[in-house]
Amino acid sequence: MHGLAHSFSVSANAARRIAALAAAEGKPGLMMRVAVSGGGCSGFKYEFNLDGAVNADDRVFEKDGVKVVVDETSLEFLGNAELDFKEDLMGSYFAVANPNAKSSCGCGASFAVD
Repeated sequence: MHGLAHSFSVSANAARRIAALAAAEGKPGLMMRVAVSGGGCSGFKYEFNLDGAVNADDRVFEKDGVKVVVDETSLEFLGNAELDFKEDLMGSYFAVANPNAKSSCGCGASFAVD
């Protein structure tokens, strides 16, 4: 950990969608966990899961009463990124606008860094 504070933001669209998903599960307190793992067609991929727990190495980001958790390791790749929820011709999906990604695949689900 190099000690730099990383920010991570959540769009209003993403917050609304997370709240709707949590309500559909009957657990309005559920949070969205955003993580980065190895794999995907570009080297790293994003993972999105509903989670009810905050781990010791998690940072919590909030938008409109909805919480998103990111572990410190993933946050190294996600600093100053934004979680969004998009609805377009490809369907509806969570996406990350990540200024750290040097390249990404066409589907936007994986990325590479230098």
